[in-house]
Amino acid sequence: MGAHVSRTDFEWSTSDEPHASRRKEILEKYPQIKKLFGSDPNFKWIVSVMITVQMAMIFIVPRFPWPLVIGLAYCFGGVINHSLMLAIHEISHNLAFGHARPMANRILGMIANLPIGIPFSVSFKKYHLEHHRYQGDENLDADIPTSLEAKLFCTTFGKVVWMFLQPLFYAFRPLFVRPLPPSMLEIINVIIQLSFDFTVFYFLGTKALVYLLAGSLLAMGVHPVAGHFISEHYMFAKGFETYSYYGPLNWITFNVGYHNEHHDFPSVPGSRLPQVKAIAPEYYENLPHHNSWVKVLYDFITDPAIGPYARVKRRSKVSKEE
Repeated sequence: MGAHVSRTDFEWSTSDEPHASRRKEILEKYPQIKKLFGSDPNFKWIVSVMITVQMAMIFIVPRFPWPLVIGLAYCFGGVINHSLMLAIHEISHNLAFGHARPMANRILGMIANLPIGIPFSVSFKKYHLEHHRYQGDENLDADIPTSLEAKLFCTTFGKVVWMFLQPLFYAFRPLFVRPLPPSMLEIINVIIQLSFDFTVFYFLGTKALVYLLAGSLLAMGVHPVAGHFISEHYMFAKGFETYSYYGPLNWITFNVGYHNEHHDFPSVPGSRLPQVKAIAPEYYENLPHHNSWVKVLYDFITDPAIGPYARVKRRSKVSKEE
């Protein structure tokens, strides 16, 4: 691998994020999309099955040799845990039980968090909703790499390292970009999660806990399902800041690949996002999109024109202290 340097600055925009205006335009033309809003009644059962599978696995993996434990964590458990992370993404928009039952959504989020091993469900909600509201804002969108990250990891080798370290950046970046005091629910989330982790370690041993934690961390790094982290907002075509993915991995990731559709209509559950595209195809078919997350990862690492700097940013109109 060479040391080709990618971009040396972000793409700065003077316009507002594109989704609010497009949402308004689409709804004026296709008001029937509002019928897609609301919770998905099947969602909680799908999440329950995934949790149950992982709970069964932690009783099985202690019997296996370490290489098999790590292999299963990467190829199987990590995929389920990553899918659970995206379930928590759905839950952050109240798409499990609807906006009328916020606490039911939060409780399911904390339960779905258990196999992942790292407490983040409650914290994710407050930062993710700001990502939607202030997309690209230099002070408020914690989804955008910091200038230090982008500067340190802009070479081909650096981008590989950055991909492996991505779980750490996602965990700690908000603390630097947009530090917010923890809520009581966040503290409860941490206590429940650490108690669960300790229980797994105490009764089932190191291999069971490593299977869960390693799966979560590995599947957030250089892994096919982690391609969505890059595909969603990294600028593969100049001036376009959100991209959809229409490949088969949507089947196991709650259609998170339909990302333009999701940002346009965050109140539509993932299972119905393909219907948004079907109703208003002229708004999406001509936008740049991806068909392979593996290719996204390969292109991100090898293409000098793409890297952590390849994000659209805008000057903040809101104070950090707001």
